[in-house]
Amino acid sequence: MTAETLPETSREWHLIARPEGWPTPDDFALRTVPVKTPEEGEVLVHNLFMSVDPYMRGRMNDVKSYVPPFQLDRPMDGGAVGIVVASRAEGLEPGDHVLHGLGWREYATLPAKRTQPIDPELAPLSAYLGVLGMPGLTAYAGLVRVAEMKEGDTVFVSGAAGAVGSLVGQIARLKGAAKVIGSAGSDAKVQALTETYGFNAAFNYKEGDVSQQLADAAPDGIDVYFDNVGGDHLEAAISRLNLHGRIAVCGMISQYNEVTPPAAPRNLAMLIGKRITMRGMLVADHQDLQPQFVQELSAWLRTGDLTYQETVEQGIENAVDAFLGLMRGQNIGKMIVATDAG
Repeated sequence: MTAETLPETSREWHLIARPEGWPTPDDFALRTVPVKTPEEGEVLVHNLFMSVDPYMRGRMNDVKSYVPPFQLDRPMDGGAVGIVVASRAEGLEPGDHVLHGLGWREYATLPAKRTQPIDPELAPLSAYLGVLGMPGLTAYAGLVRVAEMKEGDTVFVSGAAGAVGSLVGQIARLKGAAKVIGSAGSDAKVQALTETYGFNAAFNYKEGDVSQQLADAAPDGIDVYFDNVGGDHLEAAISRLNLHGRIAVCGMISQYNEVTPPAAPRNLAMLIGKRITMRGMLVADHQDLQPQFVQELSAWLRTGDLTYQETVEQGIENAVDAFLGLMRGQNIGKMIVATDAG
């Protein structure tokens, strides 16, 4: 795209009301705005794919957290990959592909130093938002460092068919777990866990008591629990954890849309007798693992030992529907929005 054909306008999603409980389409607006011409040190990127992620629900609340809240009547943001269409920065030229943090819009103008060049020849562009991106590093760091998984461990993953959980289970298997168990919210997802991702056992948490289903799947207990759900899953995992079990708390999606905080698991006292270690994690604390993570996962991808799935929503206009679908568990693997429909 030459300077003469640069776009004059771009569509972007704004948060216009703070949700109470479950978000609705009325909380968002798709607005057309002028495209900002790059200044010195900046690039203009045409976003090709953008990410929607569960953590974004927390940013819709006006509360202090580890990530600043979205501002009302301002564009939201998140992971995106795209192609540079104009550059006033050394090292980046039109036609280069980059990863950056200004998603939820068709075009983004930002400092070149806030982008990361990516190679579309090594992997599909959307993979840099999933298996080779933030979800992949989250899975790797959470399992290897936070949960300190060891060969021979039995590992339980909740939300196991999502972008993070599906990778956690596969990494555990490839690193010598004795057994990998996953929970998911539909029979199709349970089938994907065992047939596509290689989990040893899986169950549909909507089809019965979580504690009983986990006990049936892990009669000898579990050593590691990777938590994406919280609530009844966390309580069930604590009951099944063996002596010196470890919990990596990545997310608690079951609580994100609750208006009032739920009661804590009723069996937290078991942490004492079992000497359980329970640690929260933020992927930003583990960026030093990035080279190791990319080396290991890219090797497994090349050999076919590790696989991934994506749910792709077409068109920037459908980004909110994609996010709401993600929160309802309608995705298998990473939820991606292809900003250009087609």
